[in-house]
Amino acid sequence: MGEIKDECGVFGIYNNEEAPNITYLGLYALQHRGQESCGIASSDNNNIYFHKSLGIVNDVFKENTISQLKGRNAIGHVRYSTEGETLVKNAQPLVADYYYGSISVVHNGNITNSRMLKEELEENGSIFSSTSDTEVVIHLIASSTENLLIGRVIDSLRKLNGAYSFLFLSEKEMIAARDPFGFRPLVMGKLNNSIVFASETCALDLINAEYIRDIKPGEVILVNDDGIKSFYPFRVEKNSNCLFELIYFSRPDSLFNGKSIYKLRIQMGKELAKESAINADIVIPVPDSGVPAALGFSKESGIDFEIGFTRNHYIGRTFIEPKRSIRHFGVKIKLNPVLDVIKGKRVIVVDDSVVRGTTSKKIVDMLKIAGAKETHLRLSSPMVIAPCFYGIDTPVKDELIASKYSEEEMNAVLGANTTKFLSLEGLRRAVGGRDNFCEACFSNIYPQKIYNEVQYDSQLKLFSKEIF
Repeated sequence: MGEIKDECGVFGIYNNEEAPNITYLGLYALQHRGQESCGIASSDNNNIYFHKSLGIVNDVFKENTISQLKGRNAIGHVRYSTEGETLVKNAQPLVADYYYGSISVVHNGNITNSRMLKEELEENGSIFSSTSDTEVVIHLIASSTENLLIGRVIDSLRKLNGAYSFLFLSEKEMIAARDPFGFRPLVMGKLNNSIVFASETCALDLINAEYIRDIKPGEVILVNDDGIKSFYPFRVEKNSNCLFELIYFSRPDSLFNGKSIYKLRIQMGKELAKESAINADIVIPVPDSGVPAALGFSKESGIDFEIGFTRNHYIGRTFIEPKRSIRHFGVKIKLNPVLDVIKGKRVIVVDDSVVRGTTSKKIVDMLKIAGAKETHLRLSSPMVIAPCFYGIDTPVKDELIASKYSEEEMNAVLGANTTKFLSLEGLRRAVGGRDNFCEACFSNIYPQKIYNEVQYDSQLKLFSKEIF
């Protein structure tokens, strides 16, 4: 896909002598969720230690930096910004000292009323050191009148709207919290006598931790030397898990509520084949996210699956384009067609979605140049017609191709012989219903009121650039 960018990933472990090292490994497994910055905070019952910087996990953390993180408890974060600029001061964990001690926080999501809350806090004397929406929560905790940390956290979360999966770390306690709608994922695991939290189960797999369950929407979990306590302090809302986690963001080896992401994507491909059958010679995926759906399409249609593109996995954040233009340079440096597979064939190319359409058009053009006899574009998600305000960086509505053109009109725009999307009903069949999901980007119906939408449109324009 390439036009919707990953969000963030969080990881935490309580009561382990190698907590900082294990958190480093957990972030490694979650690197796909954010590549702008990363950080780790640890605690030893007396102090909080932290290190964070711009860059990926392998670049930011070395043996000497991890050795400075002390204690048996740690939380970590990988970031792609949906709110706040790409600056070191916005990297997480955010760490602060206040009257009751020290606290650190990591966050996956987007607090949609953060600007309103920030203005109120500033009027009452708060001074902010970052432009991240997450910092609002630290100020709310510091200003709460509750005595215990768990009470201060719950008191603060009551004031938030939007999406969040939080991990809080004090000198002696860890708190995990998920918003009442369950927009963003958060799971709990166990490693011997240690409790582990992560955005995805693939992080548990890497450290050989046992997956216990998903944190429930609206649940707040306190972990300290007395054990584990679970709280449900918020009004029950309609479960609104993000469908794009299943379509694109989560790693295929992760689980969603105990279900295999890989198998769900296979089923999306099967449903797509049922809805958009056509005579062709081969089915190829756009790697990597299109692979399971393409396999499902092939199985259902009986058309041979082939690897039609090779992907260069060693691309940095930027590259220098030659002065003399090379056609489709941005895509070709990452994807290259396998000519012997494509030439003279009627090709079905399966991707997870189309957002602006610029990358999809380049892929179709590349297949034509490679000698494809016909090119049929198939998408394993419905048409994206509305932006996300819950922690995913999507373009503003007028930049979404599906807000301008019908499915039939896209053939001319993208250059494919045919273009077909999985229907919303087909997606519901693939994932097992509609009751537990947010479908806003496909339906323009939001589970929760959006605050400052005009301002958010302006903010999201900052990120409206291709990554291919």
